[in-house]
Amino acid sequence: MIKVASYNMRKSIGTDRRRSPERTLQVLNEIGADVIALQEADRRFGARSAVLTQHLLAEHSPWKPVPVALRAASMGWHGNALLVRKDAQILDCEAIHLPALEPRGAVMADLRIGGQTLRVVGMHLDLSGLWRRRQAHAIIAHLHASTRQHPTVLMGDLNDWSNQSGCLRDFGNHFVFAATGRSFHARRPVARLDRIMASRDLRIADCGVHESPASRTASDHLPVWAKIERA
Repeated sequence: MIKVASYNMRKSIGTDRRRSPERTLQVLNEIGADVIALQEADRRFGARSAVLTQHLLAEHSPWKPVPVALRAASMGWHGNALLVRKDAQILDCEAIHLPALEPRGAVMADLRIGGQTLRVVGMHLDLSGLWRRRQAHAIIAHLHASTRQHPTVLMGDLNDWSNQSGCLRDFGNHFVFAATGRSFHARRPVARLDRIMASRDLRIADCGVHESPASRTASDHLPVWAKIERA
Protein backbone atom coordinates (compact mmCIF):
# COMPACT_ATOMS: atom_id res chain seq x y z
CA MET A 1 0.00 0.00 0.00
CA ILE A 2 1.25 3.48 -0.91
CA LYS A 3 0.32 6.66 0.92
CA VAL A 4 0.00 9.83 -1.17
CA ALA A 5 -0.77 13.40 -0.12
CA SER A 6 -1.45 16.79 -1.65
CA TYR A 7 -0.75 20.13 0.01
CA ASN A 8 -1.11 23.73 -1.11
CA MET A 9 1.66 24.99 1.16
CA ARG A 10 1.12 28.66 0.21
CA LYS A 11 4.87 29.31 -0.03
CA SER A 12 5.04 28.39 3.70
CA ILE A 13 3.14 31.54 4.71
CA GLY A 14 0.79 30.55 7.49
CA THR A 15 -2.54 31.88 8.67
CA ASP A 16 -0.52 33.89 11.21
CA ARG A 17 1.21 35.58 8.21
CA ARG A 18 4.60 34.13 9.15
CA ARG A 19 6.73 32.30 6.62
CA SER A 20 8.04 29.08 8.18
CA PRO A 21 9.39 26.30 5.92
CA GLU A 22 10.21 24.33 9.08
CA ARG A 23 6.54 24.34 10.06
CA THR A 24 5.56 23.16 6.57
CA LEU A 25 8.04 20.31 6.93
CA GLN A 26 6.59 19.47 10.33
CA VAL A 27 3.15 19.06 8.73
CA LEU A 28 4.59 16.83 5.99
CA ASN A 29 6.36 14.70 8.58
CA GLU A 30 3.09 14.33 10.50
CA ILE A 31 1.44 12.92 7.36
CA GLY A 32 4.34 10.60 6.49
CA ALA A 33 3.31 10.00 2.86
CA ASP A 34 5.39 8.14 0.29
CA VAL A 35 4.57 10.68 -2.45
CA ILE A 36 3.54 14.31 -1.94
CA ALA A 37 2.20 16.77 -4.50
CA LEU A 38 2.91 20.36 -3.45
CA GLN A 39 1.34 23.52 -4.80
CA GLU A 40 2.84 27.01 -4.34
CA ALA A 41 6.15 25.37 -3.49
CA ASP A 42 8.27 28.18 -5.00
CA ARG A 43 8.38 31.89 -4.39
CA ARG A 44 6.31 33.80 -6.91
CA PHE A 45 8.76 36.48 -8.06
CA GLY A 46 12.42 36.85 -8.99
CA ALA A 47 14.27 33.56 -9.36
CA ARG A 48 11.19 31.74 -8.00
CA SER A 49 13.41 29.91 -5.55
CA ALA A 50 12.23 26.84 -3.69
CA VAL A 51 10.77 27.46 -0.24
CA LEU A 52 11.81 24.03 1.04
CA THR A 53 15.52 24.14 0.32
CA GLN A 54 17.63 21.17 -0.76
CA HIS A 55 19.47 21.36 2.58
CA LEU A 56 16.24 21.31 4.59
CA LEU A 57 14.92 18.28 2.72
CA ALA A 58 18.24 16.44 2.72
CA GLU A 59 18.96 16.94 6.42
CA HIS A 60 15.50 16.95 7.99
CA SER A 61 13.17 14.84 5.84
CA PRO A 62 12.85 11.37 4.27
CA TRP A 63 12.01 12.90 0.84
CA LYS A 64 13.74 14.10 -2.29
CA PRO A 65 12.25 16.39 -4.97
CA VAL A 66 11.39 15.01 -8.39
CA PRO A 67 13.50 17.07 -10.88
CA VAL A 68 10.68 18.78 -12.80
CA ALA A 69 11.87 22.37 -12.30
CA LEU A 70 12.82 24.37 -15.39
CA ARG A 71 14.50 27.12 -13.32
CA ALA A 72 17.74 26.48 -11.43
CA ALA A 73 16.51 27.83 -8.09
CA SER A 74 13.01 26.31 -8.25
CA MET A 75 11.73 22.98 -7.00
CA GLY A 76 8.61 22.92 -9.18
CA TRP A 77 6.93 24.06 -12.37
CA HIS A 78 4.66 27.06 -11.80
CA GLY A 79 4.86 26.15 -8.12
CA ASN A 80 3.87 22.50 -8.61
CA ALA A 81 6.37 20.04 -7.13
CA LEU A 82 6.55 16.36 -6.24
CA LEU A 83 8.37 14.84 -3.28
CA VAL A 84 9.13 11.11 -3.03
CA ARG A 85 10.87 9.03 -0.42
CA LYS A 86 14.61 8.91 -0.88
CA ASP A 87 14.60 5.16 -1.56
CA ALA A 88 12.01 5.51 -4.37
CA GLN A 89 13.20 5.25 -7.97
CA ILE A 90 12.24 8.07 -10.36
CA LEU A 91 11.74 6.39 -13.74
CA ASP A 92 10.65 9.47 -15.69
CA CYS A 93 9.32 12.98 -15.06
CA GLU A 94 8.14 16.02 -16.95
CA ALA A 95 6.35 19.34 -16.71
CA ILE A 96 2.97 19.58 -18.42
CA HIS A 97 2.10 22.88 -20.09
CA LEU A 98 -1.52 23.90 -19.55
CA PRO A 99 -3.71 26.41 -21.39
CA ALA A 100 -4.12 29.43 -19.12
CA LEU A 101 -4.48 33.17 -18.84
CA GLU A 102 -2.20 33.24 -15.79
CA PRO A 103 0.83 30.97 -15.24
CA ARG A 104 -0.46 27.44 -14.54
CA GLY A 105 1.03 24.02 -15.03
CA ALA A 106 1.11 20.42 -13.89
CA VAL A 107 3.92 17.95 -13.23
CA MET A 108 4.09 14.21 -13.84
CA ALA A 109 6.41 11.44 -12.69
CA ASP A 110 6.63 7.67 -13.09
CA LEU A 111 7.89 6.18 -9.83
CA ARG A 112 8.98 2.79 -8.56
CA ILE A 113 7.95 2.40 -4.93
CA GLY A 114 8.14 -0.85 -3.01
CA GLY A 115 8.30 -2.84 -6.22
CA GLN A 116 5.27 -1.08 -7.75
CA THR A 117 5.21 1.41 -10.63
CA LEU A 118 2.97 4.41 -10.09
CA ARG A 119 2.35 7.47 -12.26
CA VAL A 120 1.66 10.65 -10.28
CA VAL A 121 0.36 13.99 -11.53
CA GLY A 122 0.39 17.14 -9.40
CA MET A 123 -1.60 20.21 -10.44
CA HIS A 124 -2.92 23.62 -9.42
CA LEU A 125 -5.82 24.66 -11.61
CA ASP A 126 -7.20 28.06 -12.55
CA LEU A 127 -9.69 30.20 -10.64
CA SER A 128 -11.86 30.36 -13.78
CA GLY A 129 -14.22 27.43 -14.38
CA LEU A 130 -13.79 27.66 -18.15
CA TRP A 131 -10.01 27.48 -17.92
CA ARG A 132 -10.17 24.71 -15.31
CA ARG A 133 -12.11 22.56 -17.77
CA ARG A 134 -9.60 23.28 -20.53
CA GLN A 135 -6.76 22.39 -18.18
CA ALA A 136 -8.48 19.16 -17.10
CA HIS A 137 -8.94 18.18 -20.75
CA ALA A 138 -5.26 18.92 -21.44
CA ILE A 139 -4.11 16.71 -18.55
CA ILE A 140 -6.44 13.86 -19.51
CA ALA A 141 -5.34 14.06 -23.16
CA HIS A 142 -1.68 14.10 -22.13
CA LEU A 143 -2.15 10.94 -20.07
CA HIS A 144 -4.07 9.14 -22.81
CA ALA A 145 -1.40 10.04 -25.38
CA SER A 146 1.38 8.44 -23.33
CA THR A 147 2.97 5.45 -25.05
CA ARG A 148 3.19 3.66 -21.70
CA GLN A 149 0.23 3.40 -19.37
CA HIS A 150 0.59 2.95 -15.60
CA PRO A 151 -1.69 3.03 -12.58
CA THR A 152 -2.15 6.76 -12.02
CA VAL A 153 -2.87 9.12 -9.15
CA LEU A 154 -3.76 12.78 -9.77
CA MET A 155 -3.58 15.29 -6.93
CA GLY A 156 -3.74 18.99 -6.35
CA ASP A 157 -5.66 22.17 -5.70
CA LEU A 158 -8.46 22.10 -8.28
CA ASN A 159 -9.94 25.43 -7.12
CA ASP A 160 -13.44 24.04 -7.78
CA TRP A 161 -16.10 24.86 -5.17
CA SER A 162 -18.79 22.70 -6.79
CA ASN A 163 -19.66 19.15 -5.81
CA GLN A 164 -19.57 17.35 -9.16
CA SER A 165 -19.75 19.79 -12.06
CA GLY A 166 -17.17 21.42 -14.33
CA CYS A 167 -13.70 19.92 -14.22
CA LEU A 168 -14.77 17.50 -11.47
CA ARG A 169 -17.18 15.85 -13.91
CA ASP A 170 -14.47 15.79 -16.59
CA PHE A 171 -11.98 14.05 -14.32
CA GLY A 172 -14.71 11.82 -12.89
CA ASN A 173 -15.32 10.30 -16.33
CA HIS A 174 -11.88 8.71 -16.13
CA PHE A 175 -10.81 8.61 -12.47
CA VAL A 176 -12.21 7.84 -9.02
CA PHE A 177 -12.17 10.61 -6.41
CA ALA A 178 -11.00 9.93 -2.87
CA ALA A 179 -13.57 11.15 -0.35
CA THR A 180 -11.00 13.17 1.53
CA GLY A 181 -13.23 15.94 2.89
CA ARG A 182 -13.07 19.72 3.26
CA SER A 183 -9.62 21.30 3.16
CA PHE A 184 -10.19 25.06 2.81
CA HIS A 185 -10.03 27.31 4.78
CA ALA A 186 -7.60 25.67 7.21
CA ARG A 187 -9.06 27.38 10.26
CA ARG A 188 -12.65 26.61 9.29
CA PRO A 189 -12.85 24.17 6.36
CA VAL A 190 -15.89 24.77 4.14
CA ALA A 191 -14.72 23.64 0.66
CA ARG A 192 -13.13 20.59 -0.97
CA LEU A 193 -10.66 22.47 -3.13
CA ASP A 194 -7.89 19.90 -2.75
CA ARG A 195 -8.50 16.54 -4.40
CA ILE A 196 -6.95 13.12 -4.95
CA MET A 197 -8.05 10.92 -7.87
CA ALA A 198 -6.99 7.43 -8.92
CA SER A 199 -7.28 5.38 -12.09
CA ARG A 200 -9.70 2.48 -11.95
CA ASP A 201 -6.94 -0.14 -11.66
CA LEU A 202 -6.22 1.26 -8.19
CA ARG A 203 -8.26 0.99 -4.99
CA ILE A 204 -8.50 3.78 -2.44
CA ALA A 205 -8.22 1.95 0.86
CA ASP A 206 -8.40 4.99 3.16
CA CYS A 207 -8.29 8.77 2.88
CA GLY A 208 -8.81 11.97 4.78
CA VAL A 209 -7.83 15.52 5.62
CA HIS A 210 -4.86 16.04 7.93
CA GLU A 211 -5.81 18.33 10.81
CA SER A 212 -3.36 19.23 13.55
CA PRO A 213 -2.30 22.39 15.40
CA ALA A 214 0.54 22.80 12.90
CA SER A 215 -1.58 22.21 9.77
CA ARG A 216 -4.22 24.69 10.92
CA THR A 217 -1.61 27.47 10.99
CA ALA A 218 1.01 26.46 8.37
CA SER A 219 -1.14 27.34 5.32
CA ASP A 220 -4.66 28.41 4.42
CA HIS A 221 -5.21 24.88 3.01
CA LEU A 222 -5.19 21.62 4.94
CA PRO A 223 -3.35 18.68 3.37
CA VAL A 224 -5.33 15.75 1.99
CA TRP A 225 -4.08 12.16 1.89
CA ALA A 226 -5.02 8.70 0.63
CA LYS A 227 -3.76 5.13 0.90
CA ILE A 228 -3.91 3.29 -2.40
CA GLU A 229 -3.24 -0.21 -3.65
CA ARG A 230 -3.71 -2.24 -6.81
CA ALA A 231 -7.34 -3.18 -7.38
